[in-house]
Amino acid sequence: MTPKQYCQEKAAKSGSSFYYSFMFLPKQKREAITALYAFCREVDDVVDECTELKVAQVKLAWWKDEVRNLYLKKPIHPVTKALEPVIQQFQLDEEHFHEIIDGMEMDLNFNRYEDFKQLQLYCYRVASVVGILSAQIFGFENRKTLKFAHDLGMAFQLTNIIRDVGEDARRNRIYLPLDELAKFNVTEDDILKSRESDAVKRLLDAQIERAEMYYDKALNELPAEDKKSQRVGLIMTAIYRTLLREIKADGAEKVLNARISLGTLRKLWIAFSTWFKYL
Repeated sequence: MTPKQYCQEKAAKSGSSFYYSFMFLPKQKREAITALYAFCREVDDVVDECTELKVAQVKLAWWKDEVRNLYLKKPIHPVTKALEPVIQQFQLDEEHFHEIIDGMEMDLNFNRYEDFKQLQLYCYRVASVVGILSAQIFGFENRKTLKFAHDLGMAFQLTNIIRDVGEDARRNRIYLPLDELAKFNVTEDDILKSRESDAVKRLLDAQIERAEMYYDKALNELPAEDKKSQRVGLIMTAIYRTLLREIKADGAEKVLNARISLGTLRKLWIAFSTWFKYL
């Protein structure tokens, strides 16, 4: 299996909505974004799959070394081998890859976030940085597009957090800011024990409102001349925002006990219609 094939398989297995948007890209950019996505999956899997803290720490340290190897032009792993021509062609900064790993490392050190400022750093590292790297691969003329990518990454991660509240709670993780739980009279126990209530609904509706604000902010920041090149981000916006609105319409508190998702055909329809909208 070649490094490109390895990355393709890694991306396809994830079942993520991101995969549906890659298919529209020309071959070179599709392979580049697939390699970046495979890197993110690899480091994320370390946190998700390692039950021993020290083992996970050692593995993430290995990935930091491997990023250094990548920029020294001596990568070992199939993913970094696939990334080697990508980082040169699209001028991707080494520091951004380290920041992604730092974000994953936060999951080893924190299972609670005191306030949104602390959560914001996590979202920046695991999502906004990925958005910036992606925007570089897609191409842009106006540097304001990087701000669009940053805020879109925030919106995506906040959507993920809302969608996964119940699933995360079953792993003793609460990403909702604790000071905001207190503001809405919701306890950690309410989240951990999946207690649906009006208070939880109000808390989650507030989180949805914040995510919507980031979507609006990002879309307002995207320069007209870069809308065509950034169509993959716009496809993801359409898919994720539709999901967010489904969650609100169904009753946001229901995410405590069920994972709400869009079907494959619906995501494909959204992807196709959005792509052709910006031709």
